[in-house]
Formats: sequence, C-alpha cells, structure tokens
Amino acid sequence: MTVRTRFAPSPTGYLHIGGARTALFSWAYARKHGGKFILRVEDTDRERSTKQSTQAILDGMEWLGLDYDEGPFYQMERLTRYHEVAEQLLRNNQAYHCYCSREELDTMREQQRAAGLKPRYDGRWRDSKQTPPAGIKPVVRFKNPTEGHVVFTDLVKGKIAVANNELDDLVLLRSDGIPTYNFGVVLDDLDMNISHVIRGDDHINNTPRQINILRALGAPLPQYAHVPMILGTDGERLSKRHGAVSVMQYREDGYLPDALINYLARLGWSHGDEEIFSRNQLVEWFDLASINNSPARFNPEKLSWLNQHYLKTVDPQHLATLTLPFLERNGCEVTTRPDLIQVVNLLKERVNTIEELADAAVYFFRSLEPDDTLKEKHFNNEIKPVLISLIDKFSTIEWNHDVIQNEIKTTAIEHGMKLPMLAMPLRVMVTGEAHTPSIAAVLELLGREETLNRMNSRITSFPD
Repeated sequence: MTVRTRFAPSPTGYLHIGGARTALFSWAYARKHGGKFILRVEDTDRERSTKQSTQAILDGMEWLGLDYDEGPFYQMERLTRYHEVAEQLLRNNQAYHCYCSREELDTMREQQRAAGLKPRYDGRWRDSKQTPPAGIKPVVRFKNPTEGHVVFTDLVKGKIAVANNELDDLVLLRSDGIPTYNFGVVLDDLDMNISHVIRGDDHINNTPRQINILRALGAPLPQYAHVPMILGTDGERLSKRHGAVSVMQYREDGYLPDALINYLARLGWSHGDEEIFSRNQLVEWFDLASINNSPARFNPEKLSWLNQHYLKTVDPQHLATLTLPFLERNGCEVTTRPDLIQVVNLLKERVNTIEELADAAVYFFRSLEPDDTLKEKHFNNEIKPVLISLIDKFSTIEWNHDVIQNEIKTTAIEHGMKLPMLAMPLRVMVTGEAHTPSIAAVLELLGREETLNRMNSRITSFPD
C-alpha cells in the first residue's frame, strides 16, 4: 500500500501553529514511508474563505519547507462530484431531502433541551410521505444507520466505539448545493486515495459519521490518527495571547523555519530524549505510535531557545542575508563597511531571533544618540581628557582588535583607573548603548574613521 496523507486547511484565516503541526506530521509520515503528501484547500465556507487566506496558507507551507506532491486541490472546483454522489445516495435510499426551515430546527432543539435531551435532528423527513412545502429549497441528509456501533482503531487514541443511535442524520448538501464538511472531506479522501488521515482530535467526533458514509458507498476506510490539541502554558486552549499567531508572523519576528519545524515536531511527539534534530532525522524517526495522547503545551521560551541554537549554526552568509531586511526596516543603510557577515557573527550568540539580531546591530550602521540617563552617568569632566587622549592614540595605531584592546587598557592604567571606568564611557559614546560585545571587537568592525567621527562628535557633549 502506498502511503498517502493530506493536509486540508480551510482558508478562513492564516496558517496557525496547530494547523502547521498537523501538516508537519502528515508530511513527515508520508516522507518516512516513501509516500505522497497532498495539499487540499477546503474552501466551501464562501462567506469566510478568502484568496488572502489561501495565499497565507501557501506561503506558510513554502516558508516551512513542507513541500507537497499533489495539489493544491480546491473543493469549490469539485461541486459536480459532490452532487453526483449525493444523487447516487438518494437513488439508493441512503439519503433524503429534508425541508425543515431554520425556524423549525431551532424550535426542535429548544424543545429537546427543555426536555433534557441532547439537541439533534429528529429525522422527521427521513421516511416522510408529506408533500414538500412550497418555496423551501431542501437540504440532502444522510440516512445514518440506527442500530449497531461504529468501531475503529485510532492510531493515536486506540479503539473507539460509538453507537449509531447517538448520531443523527447529518446534512450532506446544504440548500445552496454546497457540501458540508463531513460530506466533502469523505469524497475528497476517497477520490484522492488517502491512506492515513492525520488531523486534530477536535475532529474525532466526525469520524464515525464519515465512516458510515464511506460504508454506504462501499468504499475502503483510511486509517485515522487524531492528534491531541495544543494548549497554552496555563493549560487553556491555545490563543493569540499564548503566541498562536500566523506562522508567517514568526518569520516576521525573526524565527528560522528549521527552528519552528523542530519545535512543532516536539509538540506532542518525541524520539527518546532528543530535543534538537534535523528534518532528515525527523523523517527517519517519525512514527504515529510516539505521538502523546495528552495535549501538548506551547512554550514560547522553549521556541526562542531552539531558535537561538539554530541561529548559532546557520551559515553566516545566509544569516546576513536574512538580517538585511530587518536592518533596512530599522532605517539602516547597509553598505560594504562594516561587513554584515562579521557583524552577525559577533552578535548572534547574544540574541534569540533575527529581529533581535538586527536590533542589536543598528549602531554599526547608523550613529545612535545615548539617552540622557547614560549621558549623565558616563559623560563627565573627569573622563573627558582621558577619552581625548584616546582619540589621539586611535588616530595612529594599527587598527585591529588586539592593538585596540591594548591601547584602551594602557590608557586606563596611565590615568590610574580600572578598565571598565574607561570602556563603558567609550562604549556609550561610540554605540549609544550600554551593552555590547567587547568594545575592541565593536571598534574593529566599525573602522577607524567611523569610530573617530563618533568620538569627536560626542566629546562635545561632555561637561568641561
């Protein structure tokens, strides 16, 4: 059997963390078994589905590197197929037209709640001989079996059994001819020969209904694997306040796709104690049996930690290329000096994201004015003559890290002060910041001319 998995998002919003993890698990399972991964867009919610959301999903998949073998397929391009099968079920007395108005259905449910019953369609048109009312477009409902059980073995949850008398006659086609989720997904999975349906466990209640439709069609059943949901660190359902933003927002915030892939894989799945692994290792190790049966918890701090690891290991040229747009967003004009590759190499150990890296690099590409607090603390008349002498020395020395570092130390000793008493005012006057890497390393990258320009410009801010 050829393994065929699918990811079938609805384009009513962005690609979020939960959807991306489902896509990743489906992709990894197909790749592990040499199978096919299919992308399908379930766009039958005409009021909420948008081209922008569809594009956001495609962009998210591309950025994450979740390449699909077939698709994207769109449900709204398959309406003829859904209608053909609905007609087949009607002819075989496995479906029927229901003429209940919305008001009738609302009244039905209110009465059931008042009687302490579970709200559900009561099947009043199932075998009705009534004359259809004028002016009402019917829906098509499935004749769900009324006896027996639906029993299946979920590859994550284990054996599941649901009594058929717990299921009502679901709608297959709405009155406007658009298929419902449970009908469309069944035919899509059938026609696309999906062997394994890997999806969130919020769909687990739909599975018995879908199995009954497949059986009515005499079709083979796929294997199901329902993945537990993702919660926030507080145990509540994941939301924007927990970091459940668009996958593309993580790109905008400076995360690397490999880091996010690594983190998503560990949300509810594990391979021993391995925390950091490549895509190839994920594909090699991935199996459905190792998916945890309990909800995973999304931890932004853990994601940042992973991203920091990947920043340290990414090719410096590529990292510089990724950082450039963030610097330009910060109003920096990046030229050949200082070398951006050297800048990112100097700073990457100190940050968690590319955005933080760019923020930390701003002073290399434009002069920053220190705030008043820093000036008041470090710009004084005692340190001014020491810095003036350092300006003179910087004008003639060889410009490399060791020489610069030695000159700063020597100057501090000559004036009877500890190194930090000189290094900190120097750092603030040149970078506008109190926290940077080694000031000698910073000055070496800035270059002699830029360093002296900034020192001469700032020295006028010191009191006499």
